[in-house]
Amino acid sequence: MFTIIGIVVVFGAVLGGFLMEHGHVRVLLQPAELLIIGGAGCGTVLIANPLHILKQIAGGIPSVFGGSKFSKQRYLDTLKMIYDLVNKARREGLMSLENDVEQPDKSPLLSKHPEFLKDHHVRDFFCDTMRMAITGVEAFDLDQLLDLDMEVHHHHASQPVASLSTMADSLPGLGIVAAVLGVVITMGALGGPPEEIGQKVAAALVGTFLGILLCYGLVGPIAANMAKTAEDERAYLHVIRVTMIAFLKGSAPVLAVEFGRRAIPSHVRPSFQEVEAACRSHAAAEAAPEAAAASAST
Repeated sequence: MFTIIGIVVVFGAVLGGFLMEHGHVRVLLQPAELLIIGGAGCGTVLIANPLHILKQIAGGIPSVFGGSKFSKQRYLDTLKMIYDLVNKARREGLMSLENDVEQPDKSPLLSKHPEFLKDHHVRDFFCDTMRMAITGVEAFDLDQLLDLDMEVHHHHASQPVASLSTMADSLPGLGIVAAVLGVVITMGALGGPPEEIGQKVAAALVGTFLGILLCYGLVGPIAANMAKTAEDERAYLHVIRVTMIAFLKGSAPVLAVEFGRRAIPSHVRPSFQEVEAACRSHAAAEAAPEAAAASAST
């Protein structure tokens, strides 16, 4: 939402200032210049990147126009989910989690969190780690493994950002190319009416204007937004990593969840009371069927 507002502000301010100086908007409407700059810019992306990065760019741009999926509520739900799992492991042993991590879609605990299951990388990041813990891998070794996984994934997520940034950097130069072509056309019109020459010079200068505007007012900010999305995902994975490793090193489930809560970025971090209430509500929900069964047996 704010991305759309920002784009409107950028182009509205530029056009508003132009109109305040009694400029004519029709002069800025130069489809040929836009075709040269936009087409050449897209071509540079196609030349410089393999297919999988192009798919990442196409998939990442729509996410820029929505809010971050790593909200306070998602962090809270994730901490609740991990608390349930590690609490079960503390009561029944790590082997009790084998079915949960082998078939997360069928897990009574994990199936309550469809958003977690839908994100395949996050799901595998968690389940594969717990699978290794069940087989007896030490917490220190798992920490190193998780660090490697996060580094590789972050590099992969940063590639479309670098590609868009490169495209943004090329746009002013492509604007100059469009302007030079406009000057060439103008030189061919020398000797004609002054009005015609003026129009061609204006069209040539619009090429430089569009290249700079698209670079610093549109493509560059979109690339920066995508970079922040990649950082948000890295922070989310870090929270999961901290929570799991804290438990595997021997911390109680409540303390392990508190380790994870402290690792959450401050602007989306739930309070201690919120996390505690969420964990208690799940514990109460689990205890109710057991109490009912015990009373029925007596």
